[in-house]
Amino acid sequence: MEVTGGCLCGAVRYGYSGEFLRQPICHCRDCQRWSGSAFHVGVMVPKSGFTLLSGELRTYRATGESGRWIDRSFCPVCGSGITHVLEVRGPDIVVIKAGTMDDPSVVVPNVEIFTRAKLPWVSIEAETEKHA
Repeated sequence: MEVTGGCLCGAVRYGYSGEFLRQPICHCRDCQRWSGSAFHVGVMVPKSGFTLLSGELRTYRATGESGRWIDRSFCPVCGSGITHVLEVRGPDIVVIKAGTMDDPSVVVPNVEIFTRAKLPWVSIEAETEKHA
């Protein structure tokens, strides 16, 4: 799979070449806050295939609901979230935020996590593996 994407203002551009490992929807409160929406949709990929083509990313480290750290990287100009790295997955796996892709339709979510925090009005039609 070859994908490109970037932030809202265009200062950050990236490319990815390789397979998608997982395509999660996360309903945790941290992802709700980070996305400014009801959930986060991302693509887990090997870091080796991810390339920052232009701009720079800033990173904010926080402790997630799991008690482990998560590094959330974003454009320092417009604030768009681009990627995150999860302690539980290790530094060699990057999660690309699906909405930043030039063609987000290539994403087909296959797992939902933290479903216990899923908002009652959210309805996901994709057939996904679910984890509370």
